Amino acid sequence: MSVALAGRSPATFEIKSASLPLLALRLKSADLGALADELASQYGEMPDFFDDDLLVLDLAALQPEGADAAIDFAGLIDLLRQRGLRPLAARAGSPAQMAAAAAAGLPAAPDVRVQAPPRPTETAPAATVPAPATAAEPPAAGALVVDRPLRSGQQVYARGRDLVLLAMVNPGAEVIADGHIHVYAPLRGRAIAGARGWPEARIFAREMRPELVSIAGVYRTSEEQLPEPVWGRAASVRLSSTETGDKLYFEPIPD
Repeated sequence: MSVALAGRSPATFEIKSASLPLLALRLKSADLGALADELASQYGEMPDFFDDDLLVLDLAALQPEGADAAIDFAGLIDLLRQRGLRPLAARAGSPAQMAAAAAAGLPAAPDVRVQAPPRPTETAPAATVPAPATAAEPPAAGALVVDRPLRSGQQVYARGRDLVLLAMVNPGAEVIADGHIHVYAPLRGRAIAGARGWPEARIFAREMRPELVSIAGVYRTSEEQLPEPVWGRAASVRLSSTETGDKLYFEPIPD
């Protein structure tokens, strides 16, 4: 026989469990100069790309070879804040690194789950970019549609959705989406899809001549010439995990 008894709760507060949308920055080097350069290269000159996003510093990629690496956490925190990121905690570092993080105001967060790290390949150099702390969710339905050509220096970001472009993306222009990118015209600038870590994102272009393409932080630049079957032709780009690492696959689109 069960018995229900009246209980009491505090009149001034309640304690409830909660969850936060977090990004994780997987640090692969203690060189803050190189990190600043790659953040600028990956996200261009978009100071509002990150909007006070909460972030955990993941130091797992430094272990064990970089366990003795001294990290300037104060400088790192300042660099990330300049980019609109708000570091809250650190995880997976050596005891000395975790002690230094704590001294800089970053407590340990050992229970945060982070996606498996991408492995470098000859076709997709690894970049030190923020990745979701949990599995990335697909963007919401709906797309941002742009029907004008984008000139050098112009940038468009489809936050939380797909991006559809009906005119040329010229060299020096940059298009970014948390979802897919569709370019029904020549793509000659930079295209970054799955910008917040969604690995299922794709890039489609009627004429594939990009300066850079990136999906979920894995990128390829024009310094590595695309194969002749896709260069200057209708093609798509997707990200795939293989036994040798994460790779970008460029595939022609049949007429």
